[in-house]
Amino acid sequence: MTLAEVLPAIRQLSATEKLKLIRILAEDLDVVEDISPLEPFKTYDLPTPYDSFAAGAVLMEALKQPDVSQQ
Repeated sequence: MTLAEVLPAIRQLSATEKLKLIRILAEDLDVVEDISPLEPFKTYDLPTPYDSFAAGAVLMEALKQPDVSQQ
């Protein structure tokens, strides 16, 4: 069965039934291995703007520029 075949029936469900379906599908995905490249209980370093002073300087300069779209 394809998604295109199931979708019309899903769209006719009530909001409560759609939420139940989402939970069921999420639980099914939770037990599938290799669904995500992330590993449980592992720490990942993500780049953030904190301590990025060059980016802060660029943003400050952008804020100092007059907004020409407002004129």
